[in-house]
Order: sequence, then C-alpha cells, then structure tokens
Amino acid sequence: MTPTTPQLVLLAAAVAVLLLAAATIGVVAYRRHRARRALLDPIEAIAAQYLRDVLLPDGNGGWFHVDFLLLTSIGLVVLDLRDFPGMVFGSEQMVEWTVMQKQRRFTFPNPLGPLYDRLAVVRALAGEGVPVEGRVVFTDKSSFPKGHPAPVLRLASLTANLPAPVAPAIDALRPAWARVSAVASPSPSSLRRG
Repeated sequence: MTPTTPQLVLLAAAVAVLLLAAATIGVVAYRRHRARRALLDPIEAIAAQYLRDVLLPDGNGGWFHVDFLLLTSIGLVVLDLRDFPGMVFGSEQMVEWTVMQKQRRFTFPNPLGPLYDRLAVVRALAGEGVPVEGRVVFTDKSSFPKGHPAPVLRLASLTANLPAPVAPAIDALRPAWARVSAVASPSPSSLRRG
C-alpha cells in the first residue's frame, strides 16, 4: 500500500518535530556540559584530587556539607561555591551580605562563618600539622564593586590564588587526604547556586 500525500506530509512533520526536539536536547546538554567544564576546569588546574558535594562528620554525631574539598600543593582546601549574579556587598563583620541585580536586591547570610566551621572539621579529620585553607568562591557572574574579604574570590581568580599541583607537596599530603576521604560520604544536597 502506497502512502497518500496527506500521510507523507504528516510523516514529514513528525520527523521535523523529532529532529527539532533532538536538536534542542543536544543544545541544552552542550550548554550544561560547557557550564560544568567552566566550573571544573579551574578546580582541576589547582587540585591533584578533589571531592565534590560530600558530607563530613563533625565528631559530635552531625555532618557538614562541603561543596568541594581539594588536595593541593598548599594543603587541603575547602571551597564553598556561590552563584549569585549581580553586585555583591559584604565584609567579614557583616551578618548578612547583599546582592544587587538590575531590578532586585536580596540578602544572604555571611558565608565566612560556615566556611570556618567546615575548616575546623577538616582540620580535625586531617590531623595535626596538616595545612587546611578555605575559600568562598563566587562564579564570574558576581562582582564586588567595594572589594571582598581575603578568603573570598571569584572563580576566574582561583588559579591565580592557588598554585598548580606539585608532586612532592602532594605526596606529603596524601595520608591526610586518605584520612579525610575515607570518612566522606556523598551529600544529598547539591551545590548551592543561589
């Protein structure tokens, strides 16, 4: 049986819709991949290894979520990631920081206090004498027109702020990394993106 012209038109329309849907899915997947690479490339440039979205025990029966924990040449580094597009205003002493966007203004809790808590947990797990540092990293959609505290930086300056991995330094830190990694478990929380 030969298809009629209306059937061919419907078939062609269905194929066109399927191709359009496949192209849309492909574009969305590509954009997500690019956004993920834009986030991970600077981290992978400075870390010999890293853990993402993990829970670490606090020693009192509780847990702390850690966005990123890095094994770097300067020690173990905790990164808290924030994605707040707009101008960010905050200081170490302020209880709340402010984000100003074109038509919107909102506040969020000072991220430094929770960072210091995470650092204390990692220091306890890593052991005495192991260097542990932390940074609150804002994506490049954020700007700081009035400056920011030292532990705060933008993703674009991460590689300038922390050195690339150097084998002897990394090797000396591997036992501490193993201790912390052994007690880390996957976090049900995703990265806080804003």
